[in-house]
Amino acid sequence: MADLKHTSTAAVSLAFAACLAVTGCAGPEAPEQDGGAEAAAADAAQADSFTIEDAWIKAVTEDEGMTGVFGALGNDGDQDVTVVAATSSVAGMVELHEVVTGDDGNSVMREKDGGFTIPAQGTHALEPGADHIMLMDLGQDLEPGAEATVELEFADGSTTEFTAPVKDFEGANENYDEGAGHSADHGEEGH
Repeated sequence: MADLKHTSTAAVSLAFAACLAVTGCAGPEAPEQDGGAEAAAADAAQADSFTIEDAWIKAVTEDEGMTGVFGALGNDGDQDVTVVAATSSVAGMVELHEVVTGDDGNSVMREKDGGFTIPAQGTHALEPGADHIMLMDLGQDLEPGAEATVELEFADGSTTEFTAPVKDFEGANENYDEGAGHSADHGEEGH
């Protein structure tokens, strides 16, 4: 019985040594695997960490031609993400806008260079009188209670969409910045 116990102990010891040898070979790769996880996180699509809260669209008639989309853009990821473009089936053209003070002292809206950057683990507000998504060349009335879907494109080419309700709102009537390249057929009144 002692020989069997000694043989079993020797076999277990040999198996344990083999496991250590294999694990020892894999040991130096462990930091690369951690770096690989970080690289994978950096390579994750920007759209995957995007969230939106309290999204809404200002109600307008088709004749008014344009309106704004508002809400809190969120980023659950560990890297900044940037929204660079948007589309919607209710609009012939969609732009990312900011509101600035014009030469005459009045608020004017213009296309935002570089889009909307949402910081890591942070938010970026879209509000009347500030940054917003502009729906132009509307193909229909947007009445209170209706909904519309907006698709966003991020700097890495990834996309996501969200649906927002249409609401009545009396404000957000900025004019276009004449030098921003907007054509006159979009009208002078804002959204």
